[in-house]
Order: sequence, then structure tokens, then C-alpha cells
Amino acid sequence: MYELIILGGGPAGMTAAVYAARKRIKTLLLSKDIGGQVVWTMGIENYMGYQFIEGADLMQKFEEQVKQFPLEMKIGPGATHIRKIDGGFEVEADDGAIYQGKSVIVATGKRPRPLNVPGEERLRGRGVTYCSICDGPIFAGQRVAVIGGGNSALEAAEEMVKIAEHVDLVSITPLTGDQVLIDKITPASNISLFLEHEVLEIAGTDRVESITVRGLQSKETGELAVGGIFIEIGLIPNSDLARDVVNRNRAGEIEVDCANETNIAGLFAAGDVTNVPEKQIVIAAGEGAKASLAAHRYLQRL
Repeated sequence: MYELIILGGGPAGMTAAVYAARKRIKTLLLSKDIGGQVVWTMGIENYMGYQFIEGADLMQKFEEQVKQFPLEMKIGPGATHIRKIDGGFEVEADDGAIYQGKSVIVATGKRPRPLNVPGEERLRGRGVTYCSICDGPIFAGQRVAVIGGGNSALEAAEEMVKIAEHVDLVSITPLTGDQVLIDKITPASNISLFLEHEVLEIAGTDRVESITVRGLQSKETGELAVGGIFIEIGLIPNSDLARDVVNRNRAGEIEVDCANETNIAGLFAAGDVTNVPEKQIVIAAGEGAKASLAAHRYLQRL
């Protein structure tokens, strides 16, 4: 039995791991990958100590720091269930392995929210994507659509106007992202804005060929011929693994107090999977540190 199991390899989980190692806690870090959402980010300009750094590079530095410590890491199998048992918790991974810990920190982050329109699931990976950083170069020279009006959509649009023939930005609301990002994309000559429009359907035989959009005010529909569609409409917390154990809010986020404690003693949560406001890398890292220190205090009381 481990003293602490940390679930997730993003900023919260990795920072929690460093703090746990420094406290000499017998720890297992279990995650399907290293970096989480951060590796999808092309440029980061608001993480202290770096005026500019790419997401993958930042998480590589996190990983290098964690690996300085004698910490057990299992990367690849993600956690699927958490159960309360006598003396602690049992964590089941998607490869069938079972791990036990006296305490657990859930730092599993979030995943992209789907549009849930006809054609999306069928054409996923065949023109439908949720990551411009990962898949943007595939669509160089093509006409593409970006769906969403927040920061992630604006960042995707900024990325794609540099390499795509044309970008159609479709949002059910006016642009809601940071003004600095709006100012970067609006002067581009190869972008069209379809604000207060909704996507009705994604069409194509073997690959994406077009999308159908409708104006929320005019109710008029139109077809946009695109070869790719980047869906950037928000994220869903990866909290289902603990749904039978902890309290969650209406958005599915794990509810924590200021010490990252859940309603179950010994079970902590940190980062974007929680109800802590403002989903930022620096905040997730700080929350990971707090959760690890709280787990240490809990273990001391045991």
C-alpha cells in the first residue's frame, strides 16, 4: 500500500508529486500521459519565469524536475475507478491493475467538450479534431472551421490563419476570449467570423467536406465548405472515476475546500478537475502543491 497515489500528470499532479517526494511520502503517480491539456498549447506567456514557452516544453521541464526524485511513476494506464476500503482507497487502472493508497490526490484535469451534432463522431479523426496544436499542420493550405468564441478557439484560429487558406470562426456567442487574442486574429485577411451562429451538422463521405451553420437571430442556414473542423467549445472534468465517492457540482467538478480536501477524509483533488475558479496553469500547479501538503498533514495524523 502506498501512502499517497496521485492521479494525473498535468501541472497539478506533477507539482503534487514534487512536494510529496520532498516530504519523503511513499508515492505513486498514475497517469495516461504527461502534460495533460498543457501540451495542446502552442504558446504560454503568463507562466511566471517564462516570457514565452511552448506547452510541451514547459511540461518537459516539469517531468525533468519530478524525475530528480525517487518517485514511482506509471504512465500509460489511466485511473478508471476509486473505491473506499479499510485503511484507505483502491484505485483501478484501465489496464486492470489495482493499486491501494492511504490517501489519493485526484488531478485528472479536463477533456474536450463535443458538439454532439450529426457527423461529428463518424468523422472524428477524419477532419474533426479538438487540438489545433496536434493536428493543425495536417490542414495546411486548406479551408478550415474553428468552433467556439473563448480563448481556446481564438488560440486555434490564431494558429490556423498562419497555415490555412482560410479560417471560418463559428461561435454561438460574441467573442468572449481575452482582448489580446481578439486583437491578434481580427486583422487577418483570411478569417471570417460567424458570431451568434450554431453548427447543425458536419458532412462528408470519408472525410469532412462541409458544415451547416444557422444564425441564431436570422434563423438562416448556410453551408461552409471546409476540409477540417477544430472544436474548441470548452472542457469536461475527468471526475467520473470518483463519482461514487466524492461530491461534485453541477458542472461535474469535484468540490474541494481551501485545503483541497473533498468530503471524504484522505481524498484530495487539485487543478482543473475541481471547482476552484480560473483554470490556469499557474493556479493548477499551486493547487497541486497545496493538495500534497494537505495529504502530508493527513498522513501525519494517521
